[in-house]
Amino acid sequence: MTHLRQMMLEELQRRNYAQSTAEAYVHALKEFAAYYHRPPDRLGPNQISQFQLYLLRDRRLSPKTVKQRIAAIRFFFVRTLKRHYPPGEFRYPKTPQRLPIILSQEEVRSMIDAATSLLHRTLLMTLYSTGMRRGELTRLKVGDIDSHRMVIHIRQGKGGKDRDVPLSPKLLETLREYWRWKKPREYLFPGEVKRGAKGEHLTSKAVYHACKGAARRAGIQKNVGPHTLRHSFATHLLESGADLRTIQLLLGHASLNHTTVYLHLSQRHLHACPNPLDELAVSDLSNASRSRKNRKQ
Repeated sequence: MTHLRQMMLEELQRRNYAQSTAEAYVHALKEFAAYYHRPPDRLGPNQISQFQLYLLRDRRLSPKTVKQRIAAIRFFFVRTLKRHYPPGEFRYPKTPQRLPIILSQEEVRSMIDAATSLLHRTLLMTLYSTGMRRGELTRLKVGDIDSHRMVIHIRQGKGGKDRDVPLSPKLLETLREYWRWKKPREYLFPGEVKRGAKGEHLTSKAVYHACKGAARRAGIQKNVGPHTLRHSFATHLLESGADLRTIQLLLGHASLNHTTVYLHLSQRHLHACPNPLDELAVSDLSNASRSRKNRKQ
């Protein structure tokens, strides 16, 4: 398994996959081999189908998670082992299309105010003000804050792409106060140096817990995470009049199709057309029966 894992890692690196994706793919392959107690190169499509059924039916993993596992196994067979399978040999589970959770601006304000430290407050403000992903946030360096041009440089975001996002004056004020307190040298949000750990930058898990904790203390009942602030940033921009193309560039979306989801969330767009019910001259509510029993026809 060690040799096969090394082969897969090298193939992932040649294709410039993100480190987090590479780790997830290798873990999925290891899990696949452990399920059958056999080297993965001795398995095939029939075993993959049964493994997918096991993940969905027995382990009850979400379709999205199962889709990633199957994509990892497919990468191993097609890209690493160079095996040729006909199209459709690897079938992915159908994933439900759900709209993301959005916070109101008042809820975002209450979350920021509920932060327990200047670090957490700065993290939340940066996420909401820029719409960046939490992995991009943790990898920010001090030199990425350009106060002269009032932009933040995001290096090697998803897909290995760089982009700039606007630097809010209010966020700059908070960042300066945070810098005077923390004095970061390389990474803007350095992690704690622990035994056996690199301690380079803050972990994504720490950002996640900062968001969850602030939402809980703010009394927000929605399922809030770092990505919720990214979705809220995009939706609030759209409601303020920004066009989809601009929002696509700020978010770093590869396709405009990924950005159009916010049309379903923007209050301005949802209420742009009159509701057909409001055009009906229905009778007055006083004429409606309050009886619990239905009238006989």
